[in-house]
Amino acid sequence: MNQLWNLAAGMLLIAGLPLAQAEDASGCVEVSVAGYKAPDYNCLSQQMGNNPDGAAAAQKNREAMNVPIDKRPPNQVGLATPAATGTRMGNTFGTSVKPQRPPAP
Repeated sequence: MNQLWNLAAGMLLIAGLPLAQAEDASGCVEVSVAGYKAPDYNCLSQQMGNNPDGAAAAQKNREAMNVPIDKRPPNQVGLATPAATGTRMGNTFGTSVKPQRPPAP
């Protein structure tokens, strides 16, 4: 009788394993330690990475980052802009060729 009971309990456990595994595969586990929640970033990344349009979006992002040099703003190319020059020159911008400096001690 005891062996039959153990066999039935074992069969129930084996039958419940696929259900437990299916629950873990569908969602991510969030762990809380001392009040701090730590989500499973690997699981979240996998869920976000299964987007079929993700490759097209990544390609568009790469194309947007490759702007020709003649279309870039001057501060990205290293050219001086009026705002940057005004900051560098101080109150002498437009009136002198020497930048504003504090008096020597």
